Amino acid sequence: MRMTFRLLLLLSLWTETAHSDLRSLDRNLTEEHERVLIRTKRRWVLSTIELQEEDPGPFPKVSTQLFNDKSNMHKLRFSISGQGVTEDPKGVFTIDPFSGVVSIHKPIDREMYPVFMVKFDVTDRETNEILDKSLSFSVAVKDINDNAPQFLPEVLHTTIPENIQEGVLPVSLQAKDKDEKGNENSRITMRVVSQEPASPVITLKPLSARASDDNIIAQLAFTGCFDYEKAKTYKLLVEAQDHGNPALSSTATVNIAIIDSNTHLPVFTATKYNTQVMEMETNKEILRLSVEDKDTPNTTASKAVYKILKGNEEGNYKIETDLKTNEGVLTVIKGKDYERTTLTQLEISVENEEPLFLCIDGKPASPAMRAARKPNTTTVEVKVIDVNDPPVFQQKIQTVYKKEEGNPGEVLYEPIVKDVDSDVDKIRYELADDPAKWVKVDPKTGKVTTVMKMDCESPYVVNSTYTVLIRAIDNGEPPATGTGTLVIQLGDLNDNAPYLTSNISVMCGNKTDRVMVKPDDGPFSFSIASEDKELLSMWKLNPSTGSESSLISLKRLPYGNYLVPLRIEDQQGKVGLDTLNVVVCDCGDKDVCLPHFSNLHGASLGILLGSMVLLALLLCCCFYWEHKAKQFTQYLQDEGTQTLIIYNEVGGGSLAKSLDECTDTVTSYISFCEDSCISTMTGGIQ
Repeated sequence: MRMTFRLLLLLSLWTETAHSDLRSLDRNLTEEHERVLIRTKRRWVLSTIELQEEDPGPFPKVSTQLFNDKSNMHKLRFSISGQGVTEDPKGVFTIDPFSGVVSIHKPIDREMYPVFMVKFDVTDRETNEILDKSLSFSVAVKDINDNAPQFLPEVLHTTIPENIQEGVLPVSLQAKDKDEKGNENSRITMRVVSQEPASPVITLKPLSARASDDNIIAQLAFTGCFDYEKAKTYKLLVEAQDHGNPALSSTATVNIAIIDSNTHLPVFTATKYNTQVMEMETNKEILRLSVEDKDTPNTTASKAVYKILKGNEEGNYKIETDLKTNEGVLTVIKGKDYERTTLTQLEISVENEEPLFLCIDGKPASPAMRAARKPNTTTVEVKVIDVNDPPVFQQKIQTVYKKEEGNPGEVLYEPIVKDVDSDVDKIRYELADDPAKWVKVDPKTGKVTTVMKMDCESPYVVNSTYTVLIRAIDNGEPPATGTGTLVIQLGDLNDNAPYLTSNISVMCGNKTDRVMVKPDDGPFSFSIASEDKELLSMWKLNPSTGSESSLISLKRLPYGNYLVPLRIEDQQGKVGLDTLNVVVCDCGDKDVCLPHFSNLHGASLGILLGSMVLLALLLCCCFYWEHKAKQFTQYLQDEGTQTLIIYNEVGGGSLAKSLDECTDTVTSYISFCEDSCISTMTGGIQ
């Protein structure tokens, strides 16, 4: 029993505690709910503010009144701020701080200020405590139709070609209304009020026009065709009107200038022309053709384009347009032969640079109708005037082949000449060019005969060719001249033997064992012109044939001078004999002989001095040949350049020399000693 009582007591206490907690939770929820309701309860009362654009007053004018639900507990003070009060446009709104009455003080332009953002505040008059958070909202201005549509621009100038095809024109107009978009005050309708002149009729084709648009664009259009001769300018008055009440409108002026197009074909001023040209005359103006055109001058509509339709199959003539006068200039560009043609008839047409445009019965003509309009044509007769044609050589260039050195009096050539206007028997001949004076010409027959021997080596012969020019002159009025050319191919005779123009060479014994032998105009055959065994054991030529060869020493030679006879034969079997003087010496690092004294002993020096005295005596005996010794000295200083000399100026290849040759040798020794004799003789003594 005691245990049961305890359990019941505990259950009762638990139940009471739970009820207490539930009552506490319910009370808290009720208070929270009341608090939320109080915070979300409307405390501002605002009458509708409706502003009329451009309200005429009188001002100030009451607009609305503000109320707040705390007025029964506090003394309230109202204030406002924002656009129209503390921000531009200032001075529009005011509020009575005690009653909350809002007043307007000036008219409002909706196009400048379509919306006002205003902030309302309320505070306790005594404590300045903010009693409620600010109320901010936008105030819209009701639009009135106070703006007429405006054209952009109000005056439009444009140009249109006369030949434009009917349809839309490249001209558009734009109008815009500043009133509120989307109502009747800004909806625009555009129309053509007037047009001068009235034809063709020009209309408007809207490009963008919707009921809600405050902007409209329209393009001009027309039917028919313009006529520059009837009207050169057009003036249109176009109106744009809105749909407000009352409706407002404005106008724009469109000035159109018509540009002349090719609506008239050019016409020749004459149906036939006559002119003449000298026989075989070229590149000469022979006639000018003029035309008339009703289109505007100096434009593509009137610029003439000429064409030769018939009679110029061989291309003898051309016709061009003079850009200044618009005339057709006829020129002969290829000469006419009187013997073939005496009269030529040309058919010439004329058109304009711009295609023709036709308007028939107020409508543009079709391409087929335009093609039916053929261009205007005229006829030109060209008379060929005969002139005295010059004689003509049957062979303008005649080539003959002759050997050089032929005897004078040989007939080279007799021309055949034709003349269509003169008697060939009365033609006279003369030489126009004979640079070497080798030939003469018979004035009656034109026969060309040699008067001198001809030489291939002459400077007037180029590549074995000698050229003579001959004139043939008729007896016409005035006389005419034809020219013929005689080309003489000369065959060369082998009348010159190969030779050396310099027969001295230096062989640097310390560097090489050979010197070059290189005559001009090879190839040749080379050999040593001697049967002396000792000489043949010292030298050889390699190669033995060709355009050049080398003289090679077969053993080491003492320094000194060596005379080597050479035999040179060309391909025609002409043989030249010459002697090559080879100076063998020590050249050091250069190609010039150097003196050597260090190896001389007393006896050698005495022999050298004695030899020099003996040579001086011989020089006195041979004083007559002094000028040759000087020439030889110059040859020796030439470092051994080898060329060919004239064959008949040198002697045989024998080792035995004549007195002249010995004298030359002595002189060469003397001149050589002036530069390197001591070195050479020293090498020879060793």
